[in-house]
Amino acid sequence: MTTDTATEVFEEHRPVLMGVAYRMLGRVADAEDMVQEAWLRWSGADHAEVREPRAYLVRITTRLAIDRLRQIQSRNEAYVGPWLPEPYATDFADTVPDAAERAVLADSVSLAVLVVLESLSPLERAVFVLREAFGFPYADIAATLDRSEPAVRQLAGRARKHVDERRTRYEVDPALQRELTERFLAAATEGDLEGLLSLLAPDVRLVGDSGGRVKAPLRAIESADKVSRFVIGVARQGGGLQDATFRFVELNGGPALLVLSAGKPDSVFQLDVADGRIQCVYIVRNPDKLLSLADVGKA
Repeated sequence: MTTDTATEVFEEHRPVLMGVAYRMLGRVADAEDMVQEAWLRWSGADHAEVREPRAYLVRITTRLAIDRLRQIQSRNEAYVGPWLPEPYATDFADTVPDAAERAVLADSVSLAVLVVLESLSPLERAVFVLREAFGFPYADIAATLDRSEPAVRQLAGRARKHVDERRTRYEVDPALQRELTERFLAAATEGDLEGLLSLLAPDVRLVGDSGGRVKAPLRAIESADKVSRFVIGVARQGGGLQDATFRFVELNGGPALLVLSAGKPDSVFQLDVADGRIQCVYIVRNPDKLLSLADVGKA
């Protein structure tokens, strides 16, 4: 295999590798680092000995991500306030024509699922990502993790049960999410308390991630009344939503509101929806987690 061919093979599989690494780590920069390290190892490999490049590259990336995840988990213990995954720009709506496949990919990369995955062990998370998001056979996952197939099946069952017990099944309907996001924005900027209340489920939750760097709630806010009053209060503050510009983008497989201040990403709002109501409002404001959206903000 020539150098040019090796590069072409790697680039062909880069989206899968990035998808695996991001779902494992919940951080764009860390995922990109893992993919770059996988490239370095691939470029130095004896390609004549590699029968299945995709499996080989996924194995390298997964093992690197497991090692990095173990380091990250120890750092998260000192994180200030709620932790949310770094928003990740996706384009499933344009690149995945099959609706069923698009729904699976969107669900596996959603903020709701990634938050739950943080509570899994690194091995459980790897098995869940490879099996649920990418449909790898158990035998291939066993080879990737250097575990027996029965052990991998046990890990998969445990991970699936854990995820099912700890997250609510939300509707993956981009059109409805977009509509409710637009109405949410309009009600917030207009100070329409009743309008906001009509959009929110009675037990809605608002989770903000600032990492202690900027203003955001240090704990989740619960109930429609408290969430609506908080959102309107933020919108009314000087330098608040009325002084910002907005862009609707696809993040983590669904519509999201990117808030720009002076042309730079300031925050991301994304909603979980079920039964026609907003069940959860995610707000990411940690500046470090918005760096990867700088070009999105210019689009």
